[in-house]
Amino acid sequence: MTYATYAVIDVGSNTIRLLAYKYTDGNLEEILSDKETAGLSGYVEDGTLSEKGIGVACGVLSKFKKRLAEFGIKNLSVFATASLRNIVNTDEAVSLIKDRTGIAVDVLSGEEEAALDFIGATHSLDVTEGAVIDIGGGSPELVAFADNKILAASSMPIGSLNLYLKHVDALLPTARERRHIEKITLKELTALNLCKKANTECICGVGGTVRATLKLCNDIFDLPAGNRVIETDMILSLLERFKTADKPTIRKIVQIVPDRIHTVLPGMIVLGTLCKKLGGKQVLVSKYGAREGYLYKNILKKE
Repeated sequence: MTYATYAVIDVGSNTIRLLAYKYTDGNLEEILSDKETAGLSGYVEDGTLSEKGIGVACGVLSKFKKRLAEFGIKNLSVFATASLRNIVNTDEAVSLIKDRTGIAVDVLSGEEEAALDFIGATHSLDVTEGAVIDIGGGSPELVAFADNKILAASSMPIGSLNLYLKHVDALLPTARERRHIEKITLKELTALNLCKKANTECICGVGGTVRATLKLCNDIFDLPAGNRVIETDMILSLLERFKTADKPTIRKIVQIVPDRIHTVLPGMIVLGTLCKKLGGKQVLVSKYGAREGYLYKNILKKE
């Protein structure tokens, strides 16, 4: 049996993630995974990604490129989402990254990212109608779909890291800050009118915030390690449990999702708010997302 290997790097606002796969007879098998919490949104000043931020991105990409070379993996695709999309010096940043690392970065629009989330999610979940939610560090992506076709794909400028940087003063959001984040989320969702596009009771979740929420649910509610379903009531229960920034709260989050201590609650507030508004009683967490969608659409389909 013959197979090919492919690697993809996702340059996000909070993390930069590398994944490599073996592709055989239409199926992807993950063979390598790595990530760095780069926090690129934290290097944005007046809409511009600073020289230091560009240097951080270059450092991580060079490290990943070297690791792939050690494994003999040559087929590499790199894309960026809100990290480079929502800055005023996108062209300059992409050019400097190419000059310093030799890596060309494909900057996706919000609609393109949402569409890739849909492609990835529907490859691993047997769902024909509903909504896909991906809450990234720089922006959540939402897709309404029916009969396995996209009806609407949109992006909102309220990612978990951006919300933390702009609206949370301490490590965890206060009650007032939580209400403010929820209000912002509802305002952005109302502008999209996704609820009118399709039956959104079935929600497919992808991305780091959703996966972190799943880890918290599985641990705190003593669910099986392989569980990939989050009840909406569980999200609301977790938010209630973590409403105080005391040591037990911080310790529990650090134990389960240490790299998301500052972003998981803002992201969960967005997730819980979206689930309630869209009428979803549970979130089916997909193993695949935009990275796999990118491979399926831009690489594997062509071949």
